[in-house]
Amino acid sequence: MGKVNNLYGEKVFLRALEFTDLDFLFKVENNESLWEVSHTITPYSKYVLSKYLENAHLDIYEARQLRLVICKIDTEEAIGFIDLFDFDPFHSRVGIGIVIDEPKDRQQGFATDALQIAAKYAFRYLKIHQLFATITEDNVASIQLFEKNGFQMFGRKKDWLYSNGIYKDELIYQLIDYVY
Repeated sequence: MGKVNNLYGEKVFLRALEFTDLDFLFKVENNESLWEVSHTITPYSKYVLSKYLENAHLDIYEARQLRLVICKIDTEEAIGFIDLFDFDPFHSRVGIGIVIDEPKDRQQGFATDALQIAAKYAFRYLKIHQLFATITEDNVASIQLFEKNGFQMFGRKKDWLYSNGIYKDELIYQLIDYVY
């Protein structure tokens, strides 16, 4: 695989979605334990996901979103996704979300590496002023990940998400004027 330096970190690299990612995408999108963070409550069919992959080539300025695959450098194994969403070039901001699929790959530095790569990409190439993320108040691992990488909590949406019979607050994190 040809190395694109601006999308490589110490442990992972980010790459565009390929049609060969269909099974992995299907697995992740239909993992019910992740539905809370993806704000969905219904499974996706392979047909719907294949249509999504057909349009994954669209430019972020057209689609207002970009999903990249997180791959381990040593094995090139796909282990997760990082999404840039709600891209607003006028206000120079974009949302960011990350998922590492398997628990064995969490707390290994992969998410930190991917977040740093995506942040550098967004600030350098998209010329944004800020990245933002929303995280449920009980998602300690994500809170630690984002705070460790310079994001600050600037807001709280009270009782924003209903999950497993309770309402949860959603925290708003921002990274403004990141220096890469």
